[in-house]
Amino acid sequence: MRNPKTQKPAAPPADDDARWRAVLARDRAFNGAFVTAVLTTGIYCRPSCPARHPKRENVRFYPGPDEAERAGYRACFRCKPREIGTANPHAAMIDRVCRHIQANTEERVTLADLAKIAGMSPYHLQRTFKRRTGLTPRQYAEALRLGRLKTHLKRKESVTMALYEAGYGSSSRLYERSSERLGMTPGAYREGGEGTAIRFAIARTAIGNVLVAATDRGICSVRIAEPESVLAKALAKEFPAARIERDEGRLSRWARAVAQHVAGETRVLDLPVDVRATAFQWRVWEALRAIPYGETRTYREVAASIGKPKAARAVGNACATNPVALVIPCHRVIREGGALGGYAWGLEIKRRLLESERRGSARGRRRA
Repeated sequence: MRNPKTQKPAAPPADDDARWRAVLARDRAFNGAFVTAVLTTGIYCRPSCPARHPKRENVRFYPGPDEAERAGYRACFRCKPREIGTANPHAAMIDRVCRHIQANTEERVTLADLAKIAGMSPYHLQRTFKRRTGLTPRQYAEALRLGRLKTHLKRKESVTMALYEAGYGSSSRLYERSSERLGMTPGAYREGGEGTAIRFAIARTAIGNVLVAATDRGICSVRIAEPESVLAKALAKEFPAARIERDEGRLSRWARAVAQHVAGETRVLDLPVDVRATAFQWRVWEALRAIPYGETRTYREVAASIGKPKAARAVGNACATNPVALVIPCHRVIREGGALGGYAWGLEIKRRLLESERRGSARGRRRA
């Protein structure tokens, strides 16, 4: 088993949503990529810290220990975030490039500029960057700009001001793809999803309550094993002005399908989804949906299946950012050697899902 002190860190996630999902999954791939500080305790930790997760509203993210300590936080005695090192020179190089992109989202940074910072050819940088992050430098910069745009829109700034503050030179390309990236137009997103209808239903299953939420286009969120009130509040958090209502009638078919799948009554869960994703995430998620019921794949095997055999860590990040668990079965991806790896809803839920699927698959073979 790898020593966590020398494990190569992944590149910093593009936004706080991705960082939080990495924390929920306790993903060791991001140790050294950022630290998590908690307002109520004054402590900062590495992403994989085994301590109980704080409330999201009390969390702040910093690039590293130095920045967190300058802000007044002290290192966690349990996970010792200052002891995380980088054994691979490419990891440090990619981290430098990511930080440069983060600091210059308002400017057009060329691949040639980044190659000079990295000390390698543009071609080599492009291949190395994508191998470690799953994205090209340009896609990474675009994800950062989108994250900045969302932040400015949530502050109720005008759409035009938010576009330019986020680093967009014009609005045309953003509006052309706003439905894909935001799930709505920038103006609607600024108003917290105003005018967007999201309906949800809650099914009771063997692994606890499962919330299934959907727009008119498909399922946009699946949340597992939390009290009903918590599930509903979490759904409303990102789009506080959306028309969110519980609708057991209209969503009963999809919620029932998810519950039957959890119970092992159906093997295939082929439901439409309406989620935001990068091209790389989509490729990973499609590969996950192709994993047969009752079987598992390692992160490395999934990476190889999409033609990126060295992108196992990027596959892990795509799993951690999956907003529609079960529909996209990220629980079927495990570590080399059989260890479960991370799971946003807890390793116990992941273990129970896999055991249930193995039993259901065995029953099916006996009947055959």
